[in-house]
Amino acid sequence: MAPEQRGAQAGLGPANQSDKPGHECGVFGIVAPNADVARLTFFGLYALQHRGQESAGIAVSNGRGIRHHKEMGLVAQVFNEEKLRPLTGHLAIGHTRYSTTGSSRIENAQPFVVESALGPLAVGHNGNLTNAAALRRELLTRGVGLTSSSDSEVITQMLAGGEGRTWEEKLRVFMVRAQGAYCLTVLTREALFAVRDPLGLHPLCLGRIGADGWVVASESCALGTIGAEFVREVEPGEILAITEDGPRTVARMPAPRPAECLFEYIYFARPDSTLHGTALHAVRVAQGRELAREAPAPADVVISVPDSATPAAIGYAQESGIPYSEGLIKNRYIGRTFIQPDDQLRKVGISLKFNALSDNLAGKRVVLVDDSIVRGNTSGPIVRLLREAGAREVHVRVSSPPIRHPCFLGVDMATYPELIAHRLSIPEICAHLGADSLAYLSLEGLIRSTRRDPAAFCRGCFTGEYPVSIELVDKEVFELR
Repeated sequence: MAPEQRGAQAGLGPANQSDKPGHECGVFGIVAPNADVARLTFFGLYALQHRGQESAGIAVSNGRGIRHHKEMGLVAQVFNEEKLRPLTGHLAIGHTRYSTTGSSRIENAQPFVVESALGPLAVGHNGNLTNAAALRRELLTRGVGLTSSSDSEVITQMLAGGEGRTWEEKLRVFMVRAQGAYCLTVLTREALFAVRDPLGLHPLCLGRIGADGWVVASESCALGTIGAEFVREVEPGEILAITEDGPRTVARMPAPRPAECLFEYIYFARPDSTLHGTALHAVRVAQGRELAREAPAPADVVISVPDSATPAAIGYAQESGIPYSEGLIKNRYIGRTFIQPDDQLRKVGISLKFNALSDNLAGKRVVLVDDSIVRGNTSGPIVRLLREAGAREVHVRVSSPPIRHPCFLGVDMATYPELIAHRLSIPEICAHLGADSLAYLSLEGLIRSTRRDPAAFCRGCFTGEYPVSIELVDKEVFELR
């Protein structure tokens, strides 16, 4: 979505007022011979709506051809009974998009569907190729026409016209050529392929539905929504082929070490999803506990910036012994409308999104827990809102480290000039927010909360050290964001 549209849709005016990193995309795929796969895909995408609110699409194969439908908007805005009815078959993929590379227009909506020498092909993509611009130029030089600015179309055309006599061979060649982050659902006439990049930057899982159905999804929460059972995660570097005969690993091409995105653990994934066998709600509560140990505050009450920071606030309260209470009520529908606020409402700003509970705040010393601060322009108004509601002191605690560097791997994390922690020190940020104190969770504390090997993560947005060489990141890709 274009920056100005994102901000307006959230009711916050220009995009530079957002304190949150942009979500990624959600991908879903299903093989179920005796089920309404389009309807199941719809509900799977509904569960993944938090990963992208710009556009949605579904493609279905009946063994002979592929039908698809996609539009701009939320899943429930794009699909109804009339739109789902023609999508008949036994294999399907779905996609819900939040733009990283590529602007907000229908040409960039997914899945991308093309014809090829091997038959019809549909592709859904979550992530960002760091060498997309070079691959795009190569396709154009070969005479391949491109209709969008999305790296996902580049992937689709690389598969459709790439080397290889079979889809399996084409996918292997693609994985050798591609650099960066990608989770793919690839639909052909006869099969569904699930592909995860060698670094395993973003999640992708496999589930079983009924006696003979199989599902892949960005997050395990989508499996539960449709009554599917979690089986396992798609491994980094794995190509998984799924037909009516079940799943089969075509190739494993992992990197020497994984580089999972830490923001899946902090913010992106739903708290009821699991990563590596651990519920993310528990990980986020542990982040709050670590934060309370590292950065205690003299306070009467702990509150969160709802909803994403609530588990961390609960953990902070548990560890500190300070009572947890609701202090902010979120209008959950502000971000779900395409009607832009007028100038008068824009001046209200943060009050469009949050209301303060004065009875829980008046005269209190408050610990305000947030999961992240990117630009720093909504955190300040929230602090002022709490003071206007009667809070005597406001101590801001953040359950992630300062974000000092952009992301080149599929997260809309802003540019260097926009990142407040790149421009200002922590005391300067505290003064900018108007808080009585400010502290962030350390990177060590964040990783401890995951109970994973510290070497398993990408920490580029915190340290500037990326799992791919920064020289390989084509500047054109970043300028397209």
